Amino acid sequence: IQNRLEKLYPKTPIPLQHQDSYTLLVAVLLSAQCTDARVNTVTPELFALASNPYDMAKVPVEQIQQIIRPCGLSPKKSKAISELSKILIEEHGGKVPQDMEALERLPGVGHKTASVVMSPAPVIS
Repeated sequence: IQNRLEKLYPKTPIPLQHQDSYTLLVAVLLSAQCTDARVNTVTPELFALASNPYDMAKVPVEQIQQIIRPCGLSPKKSKAISELSKILIEEHGGKVPQDMEALERLPGVGHKTASVVMSPAPVIS
């Protein structure tokens, strides 16, 4: 059964626009209580400003919040994006960790978000 499923569905497309594991992590975090289509309208502006944890850590939380406001829960999500960016720099050398436990320790990242990020992460890192 597994072989047949892999032949029928070799890759599951990710509807969120992203370039790498970091932008996927941020997009998935933004998708909580929001549609993927809405996230995809917000992330181009956000990622033009900062598409890696080093640049994002320098952006004021208020500026992140203004950009992501259409996704809802922007105060909490903007703070989480800022904090997780700083943690990625300090604890993971600027890289998205490749294990569930480390991902789930990041602000705003629960089991569901970590699972989504983990599934394609080795392919797009």
